[in-house]
Amino acid sequence: MITVTNLNGTSFVVNSNLIETIESIPETKITLTTGKYFLVAENSEEIVQKVILYNREIFKNTVKLKD
Repeated sequence: MITVTNLNGTSFVVNSNLIETIESIPETKITLTTGKYFLVAENSEEIVQKVILYNREIFKNTVKLKD
């Protein structure tokens, strides 16, 4: 789950596993696999970084590399 900001300044959480596309139109539009979409203040690069950081946090203890 990542936190993003609505255009009116309200923060909310999105399930990053459901993100299908991120578009700049010039607002940033996050479209989910369900067809629902959100217009947010963050740019696409910020959202991608949030998803990467979230996934790193979730998976950091599940993947063990062999020596």
